[in-house]
Amino acid sequence: MGQLCGRCMQLLRDFTGFVQRMSSDLVQGIKECLTLISKCSCLKQNSSKNRQLYKPILQPHERVTAQEFLQHIETDFEMSPLGKDPLEALRTLSFSENLGLQQSAALYYLHMSQHMNIPLPVEHLEPFYALLRSADLEVQQMSSLSLVNFLLEGNIDKELIVQMGLLEPILDLLESEDPTVQCNSCACIMTLAVSESNREAIGAARGVTPLLSLANSYDPRVQQNAVGAILNLTQSEKIQQVLCKEGALPVLAFLLESPDSEVQYYSCAALSNMAANVQHHKALLRPSDRFLLRKLICLLSSSVDKQVSSQACVCLRNLATSVDIQAEMVAENVLPKLCSLLASGSEDVRRASIALLWILSQHPPNQRITESCCVEGLLQTMLLTDTQEDSLRYVTSCLAELAKQEGTMLHMVQWMDEPLTKCLMRLAGQLEHPEPSFHAASIIQHMISHEKMMLLWKHHIGEIQAYLKNFLTHQEVRFQQLGISTFCRLRADPDFSLAFRKSQMAKLLEQVRQQTEETQELLRAAMCHEDS
Repeated sequence: MGQLCGRCMQLLRDFTGFVQRMSSDLVQGIKECLTLISKCSCLKQNSSKNRQLYKPILQPHERVTAQEFLQHIETDFEMSPLGKDPLEALRTLSFSENLGLQQSAALYYLHMSQHMNIPLPVEHLEPFYALLRSADLEVQQMSSLSLVNFLLEGNIDKELIVQMGLLEPILDLLESEDPTVQCNSCACIMTLAVSESNREAIGAARGVTPLLSLANSYDPRVQQNAVGAILNLTQSEKIQQVLCKEGALPVLAFLLESPDSEVQYYSCAALSNMAANVQHHKALLRPSDRFLLRKLICLLSSSVDKQVSSQACVCLRNLATSVDIQAEMVAENVLPKLCSLLASGSEDVRRASIALLWILSQHPPNQRITESCCVEGLLQTMLLTDTQEDSLRYVTSCLAELAKQEGTMLHMVQWMDEPLTKCLMRLAGQLEHPEPSFHAASIIQHMISHEKMMLLWKHHIGEIQAYLKNFLTHQEVRFQQLGISTFCRLRADPDFSLAFRKSQMAKLLEQVRQQTEETQELLRAAMCHEDS
């Protein structure tokens, strides 16, 4: 730009002076206006009210109540913490606009929650509504923590919390920016959600969305309680639908990678509950992404928490409803990890791994089980498993199913020894546990033709005859048929044939035959009568 001439420079100086004079007059006018407004009586009254709103004065009755309440805390707390007078004082302090008084009430409840071992009367729940909605952060922290303590100790009826209208302020606290308040409110929801009616109420109040948000919290306490609350909510099929709609599945799946074993367990258990419902399998196992399947199998590793391993097994078992999914599990090398879990010192882990192996053994295409060390692991587990345990039924059922395959049966024979032979005999003879007894006898029947096994069986001719007699006279036809089949196979051996003749087993068989013929005649007569 070129240099201005003298005339233009003078015009600019004149313009600047004009603006300065105008600005000065404008500022002065604004100051005068504000001064006049500030001197008006109406503004003084309003400002007084505003100051009172934000810094409430101590009302006379509140001052008296606070003094009496302080005296009660100092002298009578241990004798009557739940008396009528303390309750009235708590109501006054809790609903006060003075935050200091609210803090006193919240502190009193916190103290009670840490020392009481009796139920909290329903009347004492009313002040919680005001305390949970307090504008003071410390009041929110203390009142929510005391509520958690009362719930955990069983001092408050969980359904009553919802009935008294406290669910709404608790859910509102989930939106707090303070981690302590978030942690406490999540713990409240987690505890309340053990009740079916409460789960429905939480879902209806749209409590799922904030919990899912807090499940991604950077604070480990908040995350643990949020995922724990989601776990309890998954016990409701109705809430499961809401969780799926709100996008809970990918959140829970990615939480399996959490470094926190408690978060891993809660998320894995929640997915197990979801996987128990077949309608969620499509969403859980997206064809283009087997992230969940691979992660669950990874969690079977013995390096992770045993409870997590057990829950991962349960989830995989719930997902293994189709041959295709089972084949994918086997292809992802699930069997070696299950072999390791069979030798675990944890009963829960062994039970869960056995249950998954049982499902995999039901389908011949999954017979890579034979090539793994799972057969040996199952046989050894049978020695360690107590007769009373449900897992024994899975162990014997799994081995009985595997023994039907010639290749697997030969593999089993290789591992059979005297302790395992005695175990099978003992189980077959314990008819008070019918399922393990039947499965053990079935394993024996499939192994009879092998030379090694015949040598082992001959040391137990007496035990074999004892359980066969029980089977032949059993009320269930399947036991009778298995007994007859086993008898026919063993009778081909001279030693067994001689023992059977001496024990009059043939006579017992004849009785069974006669009973069978009589039954058949009765059936024919019944059918003829039906036709006529």
